[in-house]
Amino acid sequence: MSYFMTHLHSGWHVDQAIMVEEDRVVCMRFGHDYDKDCMAMDESLYSVSEKVQNFCVIYLVDITEVPDFNKMYELYDNTTLMFFFRNKHIMIDLGTGNNNKINWPITDKQEMVDIIETVYRGASKGRGLVVAPKDYSTRHKY
Repeated sequence: MSYFMTHLHSGWHVDQAIMVEEDRVVCMRFGHDYDKDCMAMDESLYSVSEKVQNFCVIYLVDITEVPDFNKMYELYDNTTLMFFFRNKHIMIDLGTGNNNKINWPITDKQEMVDIIETVYRGASKGRGLVVAPKDYSTRHKY
């Protein structure tokens, strides 16, 4: 479903998307369109895009086509989801230890809406770190 969503093709476009949006959260999915994890994440993002369009805008960035942010944001995973609000990176405490990004596919649509809504509510109150509605520290059951 990634072909239905807005792709950003240069570092300048990514910067502009983050800087220009004043009222909504900017949700950036970094990764590759052909990767199965990205496909799962894109499917989830596309399915919730209409529900969250009033408080979130979603963009997709191919990390091979736009390598400008790979080192800065440590984009080494198959899929990475990051949030920005008023030109500021919003961190989210998921219980995993990495508060900068979500680096696994979230396939549950309601879970995705809850995370985006939590980020928006926290960011609009001026918080730079929000706590996720669900604890992902035991996501992997060994």
